[in-house]
Order: sequence, then structure tokens, then C-alpha cells
Amino acid sequence: MFARPTAIACSPQSNWFCRSLRTSMFTGFLDDAIPEERSLGLSMGLELLKRCDEVWVFGNKITEGMESEIKAALELNILIQYFDERCERRTAHSDT
Repeated sequence: MFARPTAIACSPQSNWFCRSLRTSMFTGFLDDAIPEERSLGLSMGLELLKRCDEVWVFGNKITEGMESEIKAALELNILIQYFDERCERRTAHSDT
């Protein structure tokens, strides 16, 4: 058996941080329109990111929330994998 990396995926599908399992969980009980709850959700998302081996970025458009997550991953030396809309791997992102 081999070890698999733990990864968080993000894409520009939401106006709240980035769309992934963690934001789906948090929006079930946090309201992005309430600044305190948005801040709490962002903090919880960062805690999950800290426990990941990789961040997978999907799509060609990088939102403000995605950029924050990418910067955090870089600061934490977490591997970042970029994918286009067809889920084909890219070397870097380009905003379109």
C-alpha cells in the first residue's frame, strides 16, 4: 500500500473563498454576508490547508480567495498543482 497525499481543491465556482469540500461544509452553518462568520470560515479553511500536502487549483481564472489560498500554500511550502477546465495539468495559472 502506498501513501496518498492529502489535497485541497479550489476553483472559481463561488464568491466565498474558493469552492471545495471545506467551504461546502462551512457554508452550511456560516453566513458569508456576516463579516465575523466569513473571517471564521477563512480561518477554518486555512487550518485545513495547513494539514494538506497539496493544493489543486482548477480553471484559468484565479479569484481573490483562490489567490489568498495559493499565497498561504506557498508560505507553507505546500505543493500547488494547476489544472485547466478539462482537468489537464498546467505548470502555472493565467487569468483570463
